[in-house]
Amino acid sequence: MTFQPVIVGSGLVGWQFLQATQSKQRAVFDAAPELVRDTDYFASEIRNVTSAEDLVADRRLLRVALGAFGLQDDIDNTFFVRKVLEDGINDPEALANRLTDERYKSLARTFAFDSALEPATQRDGFAADIISRFRAQEFEVAVGNQDESLRLAMNYERSLPEIARASGGDDTKWFRVMGTTPLRNVLETALGLPSGFGQLDIDKQLEMFRDKVNSRFGVKEINDMADPDVIRKVVQTYLLQSQINQTSVAGSGQIALSLLQSIPRQSLLG
Repeated sequence: MTFQPVIVGSGLVGWQFLQATQSKQRAVFDAAPELVRDTDYFASEIRNVTSAEDLVADRRLLRVALGAFGLQDDIDNTFFVRKVLEDGINDPEALANRLTDERYKSLARTFAFDSALEPATQRDGFAADIISRFRAQEFEVAVGNQDESLRLAMNYERSLPEIARASGGDDTKWFRVMGTTPLRNVLETALGLPSGFGQLDIDKQLEMFRDKVNSRFGVKEINDMADPDVIRKVVQTYLLQSQINQTSVAGSGQIALSLLQSIPRQSLLG
């Protein structure tokens, strides 16, 4: 049986416990037989993959590949995944470039099946990088099965610095963050943005994100947001706001239940 992370409490309490015990819990989690079998298989077989067709034809390899980018739910959408990988990102009309979820572009960019030279699967260190991502994502998924807000907090802490280190200007990095659903959810919640915010013009969204982040955390650029102190503040604010939102929903439900219970049964039955 796969080791299930131990979560004590929720919100900031759960986060602090998870932070204090994460290294030990990850060591036990990564040693789980099923995870070891999958990662060992990926390490030994991925060099035999030279095309998107090869990858989607091997479900065990595909599971690790997709899981590394948080796209494990697409495991059965092989035609779609193959198209994303085959198109790559070099053509502006490539499928990944037309999708709003930045994770598909990251997947296509990383495997580079559209490269004029050779796909990334043939490069030294490729398997180790994907396996590292996969293990981190799998642990986050296991945490999320118990507390989704903690999963998103972990993902934010890990993924934002990766985007900050990538090439490109600040606008490009911001659009990557805005197009990555888990990261966007954390920021929207931490900043208290309304549910219809995503319907605004994309440039207006970027302007508002920058203004709100600067007002709340004193930074504007993604590189500055990747500072550990800023990440800590964003995560703490997100977890506090998530608890407030959950309490409000629960409170509303309790009020509705109390009102229903206060109505005489005769009025309900007519």
